[in-house]
Amino acid sequence: MSFLLGKMFLKGARMHGLTRMCIDRARRKYVTQEKPISRFPVPKMDTLPEDIQARMKEVEEKGGFLPNVFKVLAHRPDEFRAFFLYYDALMVRESNITKAEKEMIVVATSVANNCMYCVVAHGALLRIFSKNPVIGDQVATNWRCADLTERERAILEFAMRVCRSETVQDEHLANLEKHGLSSEDAWDIGAIAGLFALSNRMAHLTNMRPNDEFYLMGRVKYEKKE
Repeated sequence: MSFLLGKMFLKGARMHGLTRMCIDRARRKYVTQEKPISRFPVPKMDTLPEDIQARMKEVEEKGGFLPNVFKVLAHRPDEFRAFFLYYDALMVRESNITKAEKEMIVVATSVANNCMYCVVAHGALLRIFSKNPVIGDQVATNWRCADLTERERAILEFAMRVCRSETVQDEHLANLEKHGLSSEDAWDIGAIAGLFALSNRMAHLTNMRPNDEFYLMGRVKYEKKE
């Protein structure tokens, strides 16, 4: 996951004309002060177990920056490993749910859970995977009014039911089937909503701050020079 995540960040930045210099320039213009990224101690990388150091360095090298979630969760190394192992199983593994749809689930459910970190970070990933610079904001504002396909609406309706801990009945899975989504797909949708319910709450607990780089990713269309 670390390689893929870093590669994707870099690809997204290049795709949309957001070089490191461009991001740094915007960051200096709009960010007036540094704020703590967590209310809990954030360990220095060289004090962490080697496997965690390696993962963090790979992400930073490939993407140009290290998402704050890595830094914050490293406060508890065993939980860091467990979280990202489950993340890999759901978000990186190929399935019938596309990468854009997965990020859409994260954004919509994170809005319901008032999680700024996940809305900002995964809104950026949604823009990149969908190749649509406005969809992240639409889903974050009101997914029911967003420009979605019927399949995407069915996915989010099911995800929100899980997000709200409402009873899931056979009829809800049957509605997914109308859009070519199996019971295994329903598991994926529900598991993503469940994992990020945990992530949202940990972000609240730690007062996790999104990286400034996320705000610009996927917003500017890159036009090749002739």
